[in-house]
Amino acid sequence: MNRSTISALVAELGDLGLAYETEPPAIGRVGRPSPLVHPNENIAALAINPDVDAVTVGLVGLGGRVHRRIRYEAATQPSVTETVNISRAIIEGMQADLESMDRITGVGVAVPGLVRSSDGQILLAPHLQWADEPLSASLEQALGRPVRAGNDAALASLAESIYGAAVGFSDVVYLNGSASGIGGGVISGAKPLRGSAGFAGELGHTLVRTNGEICHCGRNGCLDAEVRLERLLVPLGLVRADQDELERAIVEHPSPELAEEAERQIDLLAVALTNFVNIFNPEIIVLGGFLGSIFALNPERLIAAVAKDTIGGLGAAVKIKRAVLGSELLLVGAAELAFARLLSDPAAAA
Repeated sequence: MNRSTISALVAELGDLGLAYETEPPAIGRVGRPSPLVHPNENIAALAINPDVDAVTVGLVGLGGRVHRRIRYEAATQPSVTETVNISRAIIEGMQADLESMDRITGVGVAVPGLVRSSDGQILLAPHLQWADEPLSASLEQALGRPVRAGNDAALASLAESIYGAAVGFSDVVYLNGSASGIGGGVISGAKPLRGSAGFAGELGHTLVRTNGEICHCGRNGCLDAEVRLERLLVPLGLVRADQDELERAIVEHPSPELAEEAERQIDLLAVALTNFVNIFNPEIIVLGGFLGSIFALNPERLIAAVAKDTIGGLGAAVKIKRAVLGSELLLVGAAELAFARLLSDPAAAA
């Protein structure tokens, strides 16, 4: 587009309160430099991530800035009713933050399970022991705001593609490891791979060890059953930990037992990643949650295994990186659901 067209579009977004301009830094260039355009971070969404050990709620601004993040640790897996009540209580306590925003567009929810994209019905979240639960509808009634829900790992892959390690890549495999297990997301040709009903990306149920540990899906040796956060916590002397706590513990308490367990998990993870390279032929693989943590302990081991075992040497060209959004990743991904209508038609949603 030419300069005048861009200027007109930016002006319209400015009039709608969705963007603003700032002067660029002086860099000694001849001529008048173009102003910088920024999304209005005070256009915000609420983001919710229920998991087996906690419910996390965030206030996320347009452009991926997390204004506030509150994690409520649960003694047991929260039910849908408990998740709704915890979320409502946290959000009521955030009223001052909400009132400081220009607008709240809605609520996005990242769920570790199968989520029907059309209505946010949770068909199955096995680690949470949820089945056929109307989570979106229950949250809408409790919060009085529009709610959209999606699979946590698929939303994380979207967030990393927009703001994180996968920016600029069109073909991405993303794997997330959390207390509830391992999920995944695939970006193919710059578009999320969703499947006919929105359930694509259950990469945690890839076979990595014959006759291995039994998985909640009923099979043996799935990646989700063999590579687990709780096994990593044992040598650290922890029962539970969020991403930030895990990172601190790894730095503060290195041990031969931790290194041995990390290498065991890396070798099994390499089996899965080799399959994903052969199937999806990605440019980059991004590892989030505790998978990023074990990768950082011995990146050369994982990179070498994937490069060696893939068909035709495809793995040698694949970049493997850890997610860069850290503990904010799932909140940023969930917020994108709430921003979707606004981004697709800013004038209509204003």
